[in-house]
Amino acid sequence: MILNEVKVPVRYTEADLLKAVRKASGKKRVSLSGIRILRKSIDARKKPDLYFVLKVALDEPAPDRFSFLSDAERERGKLSAFLYGGKAFASPVHPAAVVGAGPAGLFAALTISTAGIPVILFERGQPVETRKRDVQRFFETGELNPESNVQFGEGGAGTFSDGKLNTRSKDPEGLKDLVLRTFCDAGASPSILTDTRAHIGTDVLENVLKGIRARLLENGCRIRCGTKITGFSTENGHISALYSGEERIPVSACVLAIGHSARDTYRMLYDAGVPMAQKPFALGVRMEHLQDSITMDQYGTLDYEELGAAPYAVTAATSSGRGVYSFCMCPGGYVVNASSEPGHLAVNGMSYQKRDGRNANAGIVVQVRTSDYPSSHPLAGIEYQREIERRAYLACGGKIPVQRYEDFAEDRMSDHLGTVTPQMKGAYGFGLASRVLPEELYLAIREAVPAFGRMIRGFDDPDALVSCVESRTSSPVRILRDERYESAVKGLYPAGEGAGYAGGIMSAAVDGIRAALSLLGRYGTEQEGTDENGSETDQ
Repeated sequence: MILNEVKVPVRYTEADLLKAVRKASGKKRVSLSGIRILRKSIDARKKPDLYFVLKVALDEPAPDRFSFLSDAERERGKLSAFLYGGKAFASPVHPAAVVGAGPAGLFAALTISTAGIPVILFERGQPVETRKRDVQRFFETGELNPESNVQFGEGGAGTFSDGKLNTRSKDPEGLKDLVLRTFCDAGASPSILTDTRAHIGTDVLENVLKGIRARLLENGCRIRCGTKITGFSTENGHISALYSGEERIPVSACVLAIGHSARDTYRMLYDAGVPMAQKPFALGVRMEHLQDSITMDQYGTLDYEELGAAPYAVTAATSSGRGVYSFCMCPGGYVVNASSEPGHLAVNGMSYQKRDGRNANAGIVVQVRTSDYPSSHPLAGIEYQREIERRAYLACGGKIPVQRYEDFAEDRMSDHLGTVTPQMKGAYGFGLASRVLPEELYLAIREAVPAFGRMIRGFDDPDALVSCVESRTSSPVRILRDERYESAVKGLYPAGEGAGYAGGIMSAAVDGIRAALSLLGRYGTEQEGTDENGSETDQ
């Protein structure tokens, strides 16, 4: 029996749980051993009296399809039955490839390698240990490594974020649970299995990534970090090789999971004739508030330490017709310099697992339409992003430009800080963030923030901080694919955020699995292999 809406106090006892489950089920005889909590969310409608709302399985054994066992062969057997329906696959003449080691690429490589197909995972950035040092050096000195930074490297852009695992995308196959179980098996807290607002935390993600890497290596996956793919070739319209500089690497097929910041790779693909199209995205600023103020408004109390820092979500329509909303809200978090290109500046948010910083921050972003782009070229949205990031860089000499909200609304330079002081990774200084944004986006944010102040007390506090520019919310490009996840270039499977089909860690991971499953259809036992005869064209 599955019970929804089982309500218990935040500090509930076993007796409270038994009483609530008995009431919801109509059964008088219920044992604790028969209760399994599936999901847990917070009900703050009667704040400061807070409750958990539970989804509970009663007297049902836990499903074992995602039970990750220490015995690798048994683990593969369970995964095989779930993912592949027990199908067998014949190894191709050349390995499959996955380009990009973000969530889409990692889970695509796991899916392919668990099926027993040889796979090479290419990542232009560095392993997470090296990448972490490069990022810390950038935060401390401003010395940017264009190939190892907040955007590029093992784990993708989500490695230096909050590690949020929520997604609204549909999941009829149960792949979200598979992703969560994989993260737990690699070292994430088991709480992510039940928490509706689950996050891992950037400090824990490093070890989780090492755990996933170990599984890939155990599966026989070859991992090549520091290897940027600069081209590809085809035979009879089918991808046959990848190039990294002068090196040619024969492949049988490729999952393309490049992430939303690989601008040079987008250009290479476009020049090679891979079909793509413009896509709308969102752009804006980061706002910082005192976390205690946010928690007090959301929960009505600061007494529940076990709940941690309260999150929020806000959205508003403006008179221009543009929507403004919060993005990647980081309770107790940091604003980080997320730049990946010299002379350009972008910011993002990051939280540690404990979310115990003094400030809350979130992107406050505005819908950007393709009609805002400078031309109809498929890559025009990237140029739109780059131009605004150039302005952000110049606004404070390469430091993160910061304004008090009152000054942002009045379009004047700040000359002092108030009750909110920056909690940032990377150098910052006063700058006119209000002039970095295109006027229509600036006006939309200026109109929306007072509306948010009516939803959350103090959101429009004069001392709240505004920094910019939050420009990497999603890709402004979509790499076109068919219902089989395949590009017009046969054997090429665009996936994840960079391909324009996902918007976060969970949705990217699930998209990577689906693209990999489609790729595996090429290797069914009825096939002898995937190599084809024909003349090769370099692109």
